[in-house]
Amino acid sequence: MLDHWEDILQSLAAGTPCAAATIIRTSGSVPRPAGTSMVIGGGGEVWGSLSGGCVEAAVLDSALEAIAEGIPRTEVFGYSDGDAFAAGLSCGGSLEVRIQPVAPGALPSGPAPAALLRRLDGGGLPHAVSPGEPLAAALQDLFPAVDAAVLVRWGSRLEPLLASGHTGTVQLPGGDYAGDCGGQESLFLECRAEPPSLYLLGANDYSVALCRMGALLGYRVTVVDARPAFTNPHRFPDAEGVLVQWPDAALRAEAAAGRLDARSVVCLVSHDAKFDVPALAAALSSAAGYVGAMGSRRTHRQRLRALRAAGTTESALARLHSPIGLDIGAATPAEVALSVFAEVTAARSAGATGLPLSGLRGPIHASSRPLNHLTAS
Repeated sequence: MLDHWEDILQSLAAGTPCAAATIIRTSGSVPRPAGTSMVIGGGGEVWGSLSGGCVEAAVLDSALEAIAEGIPRTEVFGYSDGDAFAAGLSCGGSLEVRIQPVAPGALPSGPAPAALLRRLDGGGLPHAVSPGEPLAAALQDLFPAVDAAVLVRWGSRLEPLLASGHTGTVQLPGGDYAGDCGGQESLFLECRAEPPSLYLLGANDYSVALCRMGALLGYRVTVVDARPAFTNPHRFPDAEGVLVQWPDAALRAEAAAGRLDARSVVCLVSHDAKFDVPALAAALSSAAGYVGAMGSRRTHRQRLRALRAAGTTESALARLHSPIGLDIGAATPAEVALSVFAEVTAARSAGATGLPLSGLRGPIHASSRPLNHLTAS
């Protein structure tokens, strides 16, 4: 629901009920991960997609029924060789979709909350968790009959998941209380992760293309260059910030402010040693999950010598992606940006090879593979 929060509020503000269809579990090869939502308005309007077309029509029909009845439901979509016309996934996986009808006035207006917590046994609306709100208080709304001490234990189990931006189904310990439904409780925790940061060091046509593509992919983009003539903000309309500053100083300041973390991407696209070496040293000593540098192999070797002389360790140098990008025959700045983000995306996914999918075996969808520390969700 969180990825379409504004669409839901817009429908409710017009006095129109709607339903949010959210993937709560997946198995096998599936196009989209748990937490992906599609919103259906009472008049049949649709925002978003769950599978790229395989199950949307069936979800639409089920959501309209749920809106009319005012009762949530769960649907499972898989693949069946026996019924070619049934709604399902031709890729062979399965999706469990929770369809939650929402009436006007049922949700708080304003920005999307930090997280949503919902019961999967049919009880009530999702609870919107505000930033800093103790999860025990949120659980009290969902489980009013449960002892406070049990809620505190449950909350302590969920807090790390909330802090890490987890989205998925969570099983709470069975036997903790004489529940109103009995047995183990299933919750769906949906978190709203802040966008990851992309730092582009150097202002040129390559950083313009990288800025545009980074914003399209959901990054919060900052362009850094010490030369005022090249850092006109109008040149980078997709950037959240354009800093006229030495890149190494800017990176140290960002790290000190807690904005340079394991989800951050740093791309050096300048070709000036007095900027490049200090900037790479600062990036490689930070918590940034990906550090890449543009340049020839000769330039790369020169940078390595200079970085070693500056005291950069071999373990830090091993983190450097240089020359940056995957080999796709890129020539133009836009093609180079595609090459760079192909490598960044591969670095995000554990087990990604960067090879053509046609020559590989096993699931092809990213949601079927674990993601590493660069993941946004």
